[in-house]
Amino acid sequence: MMKPAYIFLLPFFITLLGFSTVVGQHAIFPDWHTKVGAQSKPSKTKEFVVNDYGGQHDGITLNTEAIQAAIDDCAKAGGGIVRFQPGSYLTGSIFVKSNVHLIIDSNVTLLGSQDIHDYMVIDTRVAGIEMEWPAALINVLNQENAAISGTGLIHAQGKPFWEQYWRMRTEEYEPKGLRWIVDYDARRPRTILVSNAKNVTLKGLEIQQAGFWTVQVLYSTYITIDGLTINNNVDGHGPSTDGIDIDSSSWILVQHTDIDCNDDNFCIKAGRDADGLRVNRPAEYIVIRDCFARRGAGLLTLGSETSGGIRHVYATNIQGSGTKNCLNIKSATTRGGTVEHIVLENVKMDSVGVVLQVNMNWNPSYSYSKLPEGYHYNEIPKHWKTLLQPVEPAERGIPIFRNITMRNIQIKGANRAINVEGLPSSWVEQITLQNVSIQAKEAGKIRYSKNWEVLDFKLDVKDGSPVEKRHTANISL
Repeated sequence: MMKPAYIFLLPFFITLLGFSTVVGQHAIFPDWHTKVGAQSKPSKTKEFVVNDYGGQHDGITLNTEAIQAAIDDCAKAGGGIVRFQPGSYLTGSIFVKSNVHLIIDSNVTLLGSQDIHDYMVIDTRVAGIEMEWPAALINVLNQENAAISGTGLIHAQGKPFWEQYWRMRTEEYEPKGLRWIVDYDARRPRTILVSNAKNVTLKGLEIQQAGFWTVQVLYSTYITIDGLTINNNVDGHGPSTDGIDIDSSSWILVQHTDIDCNDDNFCIKAGRDADGLRVNRPAEYIVIRDCFARRGAGLLTLGSETSGGIRHVYATNIQGSGTKNCLNIKSATTRGGTVEHIVLENVKMDSVGVVLQVNMNWNPSYSYSKLPEGYHYNEIPKHWKTLLQPVEPAERGIPIFRNITMRNIQIKGANRAINVEGLPSSWVEQITLQNVSIQAKEAGKIRYSKNWEVLDFKLDVKDGSPVEKRHTANISL
């Protein structure tokens, strides 16, 4: 079992305490940042024990019905606590309800079923589009005032779903020109889904080997994620095993969380392409603080689903090691949306790929949908048609990135310092780099960007080369 995040972060926070006395006068705290997170929690203490409903702790018996029965009775009684006797419990999708506190104690392991049929198909949003998809292992759907906590283990047992994805992608979909749809056809369960919910708390859990995204907060408000340890690189490296995805949700607090995964660590999303523009719901008022990012695609990633807009994100006191990117902002020319008012500060990282990675034309083989010859539009699945729907007028699909701040950043062992790629039709604007120190092999490049404010920027490049700039204005690097 991995150590809690705060054990790793204590030396870092001690350093920051001294550091803030020097630069604290420059810190800018948003006036909304104290209002995020769950405003209430379940208060009733009557316990409902899963084993009293026929639950078996042998790790083999499927306990979905027993766990759900305990939750349902707890909810009917006006709320309370659902608990397990010590042991391992195999289950498919379960649904936590209002006023219910599901506790997974230190001597309890929840095992995710490896049979996709044990996950009820629901209407949801996956990777930016609304469609039918299997429910998560643990779901909080259309509920208020719920909690899932404990120091036990949720082992999603997702490896068979990883293997299924790679078989479909490499053996069937890519050879047919269908890279853009395989992620939606290879149905894999998320571990925790909070959707259309309010005042929900996730606290203290250890989660391993997600089949797909680990925690998705979708269309929800006032959610707290506190003290989670996510370790998806157990017995392999699963595709799309994001750590935490905040998806078109607001007033969210993420803190004291330690993530090791094989995709984005902390990620903010807001819908994809025509469907995301139709929903048009932003991700906003989000605080991420006192966290650790290990292996993964981005310490803080914004996108690639940007259609509804991403704004008012404040991330502070984060440490990273072995993470592919520090700040990663990505979209595509069919996404649209505006990413703005982003602050990432008080960060220390080592062994990082790119420190500032910005791309408005990200991963074209995945981002752009085209039906190959031999397929007939009237015969394809509904979600294929959703992705094939054009954005009209085309200008609506051009994303906008602006007002992005990186402050008090210390990076060692980076491959590249900066890789910023705007578009001729949409320049990346108003980037602030303040008190940023980077040691890197390469300086990197900036394309189609303007109006940067650079204060106390130190770049130590192995070959001594400067940042390459083309199509830029008012950038003094």
